Amino acid sequence: MTLFRDTFVLARIPIAFPKCLSSFSAYLVTTSADSIFTELFMALRGLSVIEFAGLAPGPFAGLLLAHHGASVIRIDRPSSPNTDVLCAGKRSVVLDLKSPAGIAVARRLIACADVLIDPFRPGVMEKMGLGPKFFHDSEGSVGVNDRLIYARIAGFPPDGPHASMAGHEINYLALSGVLSILPGTRDKPTFPLNLLADFAGGGLMCATGILLALVERCKSGRGQVVDVNMVSGTRYVSSFPLLHATSTSPLLGGPRGSNLLDGGAPFYDVYTCSDGKWMSVGCLEPQFFITFIGVFKNALRINGLKLSWIPTPETRTRKEDWPKLRTFLENGFKTKPRDYWASLFHGLDACVVPVLTPEEAALLDSSRSVRPSPYPYLSKTPPLPRTVARSGMVLEPGLHTQEVLGEFGLSRAEITQLASHGAFGEESKHETTFSCKL
Repeated sequence: MTLFRDTFVLARIPIAFPKCLSSFSAYLVTTSADSIFTELFMALRGLSVIEFAGLAPGPFAGLLLAHHGASVIRIDRPSSPNTDVLCAGKRSVVLDLKSPAGIAVARRLIACADVLIDPFRPGVMEKMGLGPKFFHDSEGSVGVNDRLIYARIAGFPPDGPHASMAGHEINYLALSGVLSILPGTRDKPTFPLNLLADFAGGGLMCATGILLALVERCKSGRGQVVDVNMVSGTRYVSSFPLLHATSTSPLLGGPRGSNLLDGGAPFYDVYTCSDGKWMSVGCLEPQFFITFIGVFKNALRINGLKLSWIPTPETRTRKEDWPKLRTFLENGFKTKPRDYWASLFHGLDACVVPVLTPEEAALLDSSRSVRPSPYPYLSKTPPLPRTVARSGMVLEPGLHTQEVLGEFGLSRAEITQLASHGAFGEESKHETTFSCKL
């Protein structure tokens, strides 16, 4: 178990030093005093997390915990390249989960952990003997780690007709009911990358569930299972649009593409400029619309554009005028480049700003990095220092195997014996010496 666990308490979450004193000594030597203080008093410092390697939602949940101080150990498969970029602040152990020795090591790690993140389809962990029943107490049996928060992320609802099927973001979005109300063309809606199901409904909901379970554990002393599926998660984070879409609300209550928030309103849309870049317009309220139209009309007149039709403040509420307003705005924005319009509206309450590229948006962030900074920022227990949070784009599988196993009490001789039994894959069976990466 973690050394010095429960020595310090901040916000009722245990804070701990690194698991072995030798590691802590090295940590003190190589880390500045300010950085040590910041990392020792991060909100989730001392929390031990085992994350089985997976796709977007699981790694994002682990990333959020790592950014706020948790020790996140990712279990990778041997000889399997990993392109996951959501790895800052994590360490990697490689285990062959088809090997009894690999399963034994996984059990040992999980037995000492606070949180486990399971990204697999329902039943996979049970088949490996790593299901919740092995770790949690139940009637007539004592688990090996009843304090474990066992977080599971699935695609489809476990009790639904799609539970055993393969799927991706677009499928979960489709079954949630949300895709049908999103903007797009007249023929079909458009999906917003893999943001809604994978990250909002999946990874973020999983991290939220983990934190709720940790708060409850402070009361009961026991862990529990956190069940997340991306269809249900997407529905929940989309409560506002779903409730409006199933009512007579002017926001989303009409047919797709005819409402205020789904691209139907010309004053809530994106427009192309003369240089092919875009401006966002979101002046829903009358006072913002009046400011926008006034400035926009004046700019067109100054630049010599002949106006055959001129919108008024009342145009905002007259749906029959919306097609003319859209044409007016499309033609107007195309007369000048994006940065002209951005400069014109900057500082005004018109709800009009430029659409930035990732590189341009990074310049507005204090980090000046295209990699988003850890968030949210807590004043007393800030997240991972930016220098650590930005270290390395990908995490090499197995890079910390020997280091981590040593911290969990395994000697070099034991690690060598486990290797000979295939715990780390076939390649490691025949090796007689090891580096940190097995």
